[in-house]
Amino acid sequence: MNSYRDFVNSFSKLGKRVSGLSRIERLMAALGDPQKKFRAVHIAGTNGKGSTAQMLADTLTAAGYRTGLFTSPYIIRYNDRIRIDGREVTDSELDLLAQEVSEAVSGMDEGFSQFEITQAIAFLHYVREGCDIVVTEAGLGGLLDSTNVIPPPECAVITSIAYDHTAILGETLEEIAAQKAGIIKRGSAVVCSASVTGAARDIITARAQECGIQAVIPDMSAVTVRESGIGGTVFDYGEMKGLTLRMGGRHQIYNAAAVTEAVSVLRGRGYDIPESALRRGLEAQIPARVQILSREPLIILDGGHNPEGVAALSAVLSGERRKKCAVIGMLSDKDSSEAARLIAKAADRFVCVDGFAPNARDACELAEILTAAGAPAEGSAFSAEETVRREIRKLKSGEALVICGSLYLAALFADGRIVGEELKQG
Repeated sequence: MNSYRDFVNSFSKLGKRVSGLSRIERLMAALGDPQKKFRAVHIAGTNGKGSTAQMLADTLTAAGYRTGLFTSPYIIRYNDRIRIDGREVTDSELDLLAQEVSEAVSGMDEGFSQFEITQAIAFLHYVREGCDIVVTEAGLGGLLDSTNVIPPPECAVITSIAYDHTAILGETLEEIAAQKAGIIKRGSAVVCSASVTGAARDIITARAQECGIQAVIPDMSAVTVRESGIGGTVFDYGEMKGLTLRMGGRHQIYNAAAVTEAVSVLRGRGYDIPESALRRGLEAQIPARVQILSREPLIILDGGHNPEGVAALSAVLSGERRKKCAVIGMLSDKDSSEAARLIAKAADRFVCVDGFAPNARDACELAEILTAAGAPAEGSAFSAEETVRREIRKLKSGEALVICGSLYLAALFADGRIVGEELKQG
């Protein structure tokens, strides 16, 4: 490989789509190019984008910056994709912004995706509300993702590279890395998670070098874990002692280290971010990331939906000795066989559900896949909601329930209402 661009052009399905931002560029122009009126941090990666974005946004807010946050997909309701200093866009604000975008679109011949329309609404909102900086999470890939219409960000962050959306992003980690690395631009800085290794890291560092940038990679040898479990992690990173993560799982340390390095980069670009703000930011909690819905009985919700995400959840659960039942559902376009292999030993039994999304894998089919992987599994004849209610009633003292396999499934329970109602009745 001579260069990042040579690599991209060597794959026809990537090379032919390099100029794929023209549609969103026209929409942005029709709206006055709001993306050119705020500074940004751009985050891409297969997993960890949401957690990293939330930690960084909370850090910037704690430091006194008016901070926008754009994430996808929404977990509880549509509005939670568009936030400023933790406050969701209101329904009335959303209505007015949507009308403005609708008027701009009505004069154009091409169709736009829901993601593009949502992004347009969000970018207008951040400008109107005077955001100092916007933490922007790429939706799919990076190079051709509509969020990549932004000018060079203050910092680009690559969180992880793993197999997901292979029909679009490529069938090898190198191809996927090339897409993620597309958010790196001349004039910005870049942080690459230490979880990215081998050829994938080479692709990212090559892109950075072409842009005249030295990629910053966290030094994981500087990490000392003090304690870690489902309830979070306490660790040291270099001279910073006792950093606390509320989101469970050691994999979050990689995200936290990337955030810490991104903060260092931003300081070097003139941002005043005290250590106290970073500490507050690292304590961020977002729905469906090893989210504890109840401590007694222990009920955990997680939206990891690809092999890397499922492996992270499995690692968390392996440290929990109590007997566990997992209510699990997956989408039909995910690698269910590999996910089943990774999670098969993480629970004592699995109850599979479907119907939570149009493309949810059939519950009995998923049960067969899990059974083939050596997991005791059965398909549920009830809805996901009713299945969870029934499993809560079956819980005995010292047992735990895990709801997992898909963000769409997790969205049904992330607000805690269904679990809370059932526990109250019990």
